[in-house]
Amino acid sequence: MQREWDDNQPIYRQLRDRVVAMILDGVLREGDPLPSVRNVAAEYRVNPLTVLKGYQQLVDEELVEKRRGLGLFIREGARETLLRAERKNFLSEEWPRISATIQRLGLDTDELLRAANGQRAKKEEEKGERKREEER
Repeated sequence: MQREWDDNQPIYRQLRDRVVAMILDGVLREGDPLPSVRNVAAEYRVNPLTVLKGYQQLVDEELVEKRRGLGLFIREGARETLLRAERKNFLSEEWPRISATIQRLGLDTDELLRAANGQRAKKEEEKGERKREEER
């Protein structure tokens, strides 16, 4: 998780969003435990009640479950639920703005695909560099 906070949104909400991103990215998988409230609070220097509030949102959304005496765990189907919700949100909220920008700039499909492929190649190159550094 990132260590910096955005002043435009409550920290508990940012914590929730970071866990969601970790689930979508496959960093946290179904059945995995969430880091303890105390550990997250200490590591990010936030109040444990703030962490608890962020985690409670995940419980309320049925993305994580409490196991008495064990902690919080990612629920089965959480990633698929999130993917559906995030796709719906992207298509209804973000895509119209992106589409309007594409039209305003006169970009065509070929240009967009070349740019996307260039970004993929750059990411793959960066992964390769990190892997080589880790092997040293």
